[in-house]
Amino acid sequence: MIQHKLIYLLALPGIVFFIVFKFVPLFGLLLAFKNYSPYLGFTGSEWVGFKHFSDLFADQNFYIMLRNTLAINVFGIIFMFPLPILLSLMLNEVRHEVFKRFNQSIVYLPHFLSWVVVSSMTFFVLSTDVGLVNKLISAAGFETISFLSEPKYFWGLITAQTMWKEVGWSTIIFLAAMAGVDPQRYEAAVVDGANRFRQIWHITLPAIRSTIIILLILRIGQITDVGFEQMLLMMNPLVMQVAQVFDTYAYTQGILRGQISAGITIGMFKGVVGFILVMTSNYIVRKLGHEGIY
Repeated sequence: MIQHKLIYLLALPGIVFFIVFKFVPLFGLLLAFKNYSPYLGFTGSEWVGFKHFSDLFADQNFYIMLRNTLAINVFGIIFMFPLPILLSLMLNEVRHEVFKRFNQSIVYLPHFLSWVVVSSMTFFVLSTDVGLVNKLISAAGFETISFLSEPKYFWGLITAQTMWKEVGWSTIIFLAAMAGVDPQRYEAAVVDGANRFRQIWHITLPAIRSTIIILLILRIGQITDVGFEQMLLMMNPLVMQVAQVFDTYAYTQGILRGQISAGITIGMFKGVVGFILVMTSNYIVRKLGHEGIY
């Protein structure tokens, strides 16, 4: 550490960040095993063991939340995860640098919009009263569609929102991996008569395979996470049965109802499930002969 002190100094802000915001809050997980009261404090609150966990699993909303969370995330893995790879391959094939940078800027832009803005845009496009799509449908002589209040459209709508907002930003890592491919490999492929599609299939995709696997493992580990802000803004009483997820339920229980221990219990449950999924998927990947996250 003395020999490489400048490197450790460079890493110091990141280390401090993880200690303050990731490791220190772990002590707060003890509140999941207590009936926390702000008046009694952290140490004075009654110890109740696994009571909050048993209450969570016995709650009739638990399986509804589990279904909704898994469904939205499975939709995301199936439709959202491959899209940045495809977009990265398309951008990587653009040879005009100015045009390429311009397109990258355009697809990155939605990431910087807040979910409040995205939800408002969705309302003005899809709402029954003022929505552009329904105005076009009505002008064509058809019945308007309640995109925002019909439960059957909700999961697809959430997935489409996420794809529009995040697909461009997700290409950054894949484009960085593609930039590291040795150009001589493409030159050799051209000499051997390989067209662009063959070069992508035999050079580019194998070169970024480890990156794809690592990101997929991490994505599987987040299968119990759904964007809280997005869900809170898009849900309404008519779609509550398909919109209630663990994040919004933790907010309702922990913040609105003041049951802080119950909210922490939900967060801890999500963390444990995510950890198990990451370890399991990484083990399977290693067994198949690929490089995992460690």
